Amino acid sequence: MASLTWQDISTKRDFVTDVLQPSRVITAVRRQQNMPLHDRIIPYLETAGLYHLARLNSQWFWVDESLLSAFIERWRPETHTFHMPFGECTITLQDVAYQLGLPIDGAPVSGCLTEFENLMEHGRPAWVRELFGELPPQSKVKQMTVCYTWFHERFRVLPADATDETVRNANRVHLRWLPYLASLDDLGRYSWGSAALAWLYRCLCRGTNRNVVNLAGPLQLLQSWIFWRFPTLRPTGFDQFGFPLASRWAEFVPRNNAGAQRLVSARLALDRLRVHDFVWEPYSSADVVAVIHPKILADEHRRLWTAVTSLIYFAAIEWLQVDRVLPQFGGVQHLPDVALNIDWLHAKDGRGGDRWFPTYYQEWHQLWENRHQSVLWVDRVLDPGPSADYLE
Repeated sequence: MASLTWQDISTKRDFVTDVLQPSRVITAVRRQQNMPLHDRIIPYLETAGLYHLARLNSQWFWVDESLLSAFIERWRPETHTFHMPFGECTITLQDVAYQLGLPIDGAPVSGCLTEFENLMEHGRPAWVRELFGELPPQSKVKQMTVCYTWFHERFRVLPADATDETVRNANRVHLRWLPYLASLDDLGRYSWGSAALAWLYRCLCRGTNRNVVNLAGPLQLLQSWIFWRFPTLRPTGFDQFGFPLASRWAEFVPRNNAGAQRLVSARLALDRLRVHDFVWEPYSSADVVAVIHPKILADEHRRLWTAVTSLIYFAAIEWLQVDRVLPQFGGVQHLPDVALNIDWLHAKDGRGGDRWFPTYYQEWHQLWENRHQSVLWVDRVLDPGPSADYLE
């Protein structure tokens, strides 16, 4: 695969915005938000490393669909970066740690189950009875999943007399999560941060398909990343923040009317960006340091921020190419290596038969196992950014 020149990028982007999809505004699909946190559930979330993320999901987060659509137009599946007038930038594991408070180091979130038919009872998943004491109605079951609405109706409010076992099991689950749910005490050993980033990358790559009009995934992470790193695109009146940093925008309500017109305005704003309009290191300020939870800065997590490695979320395998965005870690960006071609992985979604993903994707799981060997050393400079040879 040949490297993309800036002329190539400009030509392709003009073709995308002016010919293929002049007014496509992607609709964000929101799930599992506005869920109250009971005090008895919190200890289990803390053990799993998911407490900060759960706090975010206790509120509704609205996204500016026109702005996100303009960014998705600049996403390149070949490099997993946004191609901007000043160079490349992307969401990294560092961003996931600061924005969502998720742990980075750990085992990949993968697996799957074999012999699905043995886990069904008259067309309904028998594991639900084992875990929750009852089966959902047939209307709430679709293949190997149970509708979120059923869990929401049955378990949104924790009963005052709930046993400890009920507290542990009142979660929303897909069949693939059964091994995790059955052993909650082990949840803290997984890399939830890399799983979240893998899923966001997959969703962004999917969004580059001009036929896609609805997009799920952690789009709140993308929006928060935009607001933290692009001050000129940031809404006003949100100066106070805590941890995780994405909570800063909890009260943000965008205008999603006149979407096509606002998309054109967002495109124009991105076209006019210059290198000084992007904050390479937004997390180095004293105000941010004062609110950060110390666990995310632990060496075992922090050292992986600059790893060039695979990202794994079940069948979604993506490639993290931080070697293309070294200024985000305080370095100078020289000409990067040729991007790794993983087009065939983008066609895989885990459907089409029983597969144990760690075996089926053994090569990519091994790359994650060797993640510490792929960590880049970044020579920090006072003025990070792209080099002259890179821009030329």
